[in-house]
Amino acid sequence: MPSLTLPECAHYIPPPETKEDLEFADLPIIDLSTAHTPEGRAELYPQLRDALRTHGFLYAINHGYTQAQRDRIFDIAGVPFNDVSPDEKKTYTADVEKVGYYAGYKPRQFWKVDTDNQILDQIEHYAINLNVTKRPHPTALRPFLPELDGFARHNHFNILHPILRLIASSLELPEETLVEKHNFDRTGETSGCYRRSNDEEEKSKNVWLKGHTDIGSITILWSQPIGGLQIMAPDGKWKWVRHIDNGLVINTGDMMTFFTGGYYKPTIHRVIQPPSDQSAYDRLGAYYFAMPDNDVRLLPCAESPVLKRVGIERQCLDEDSPSCETWRKGRTTAYGRSDLKKGVERGVEEEVIEGIVVKHYN
Repeated sequence: MPSLTLPECAHYIPPPETKEDLEFADLPIIDLSTAHTPEGRAELYPQLRDALRTHGFLYAINHGYTQAQRDRIFDIAGVPFNDVSPDEKKTYTADVEKVGYYAGYKPRQFWKVDTDNQILDQIEHYAINLNVTKRPHPTALRPFLPELDGFARHNHFNILHPILRLIASSLELPEETLVEKHNFDRTGETSGCYRRSNDEEEKSKNVWLKGHTDIGSITILWSQPIGGLQIMAPDGKWKWVRHIDNGLVINTGDMMTFFTGGYYKPTIHRVIQPPSDQSAYDRLGAYYFAMPDNDVRLLPCAESPVLKRVGIERQCLDEDSPSCETWRKGRTTAYGRSDLKKGVERGVEEEVIEGIVVKHYN
């Protein structure tokens, strides 16, 4: 009989929420517990559709994890950063530019945040495949793999799949249309963001991660109290994302735009320095980045009655559409490493991936 005693690790004590008067985005909240029945999904998908088409972001609650389970994940999330020596981290550091995906550590000062001033990022990632035993892990993290396996499966089957079914319903497609493109062999990440010098903050205008869109189809962020995440609101202004206890922040990425012919746009967001009353804390996060299977081609679901009515915005000719693997590798190897060119729009820089213009927002 397996032991019921969980391995010990330091407890993550979240800092108090900011008291600053910030301009928060007014994001809708959906209740995922209502997605378990056909009647509930029929009621929920218009809410999700309107939220994603208006804001590109939404909150989700009642996703199946208790507050205690969520807190335990944040305890474990600190292990690869706090309990692993610098030398051992090097052993498990990904060669991102060679392999085209994040696996293990992405070290700090890997991405260019401000090309003109040569400011590099201070974000450290530890990426884990959903099949948590696919690659080796640092010694300190190994006892927690069964819990991380449960967390990965929960994200995939109990959060991602319901979201994909709702999106398919919003396009008047069979519910499993997008689920069938997302099998259980992708990567998720946990990451820490660290403070920078005042000189670096001034030169980069307090931006930690410039405005961008996510590579995959859906991103699931487990809400945490330290501010920093901002979205570009419909009025073109940057607005803060508020913390919700045991809530999820969900947004669409590039690949969902391919599949939906532009019906769901990739959401523009960035990370900046936390509010001044939280700036003394390191920022810890837990994420799930959903991507379709490698061999899936990024073609619009042209059979959708909705897309037939509203029209399809193709990113490229169908015969030129990249596979998921090609797009992921192209964007991953270039992100934060390539030299961006000034775009036509003010404050926008551009690069070309697989013949498609990708924009970054300052």
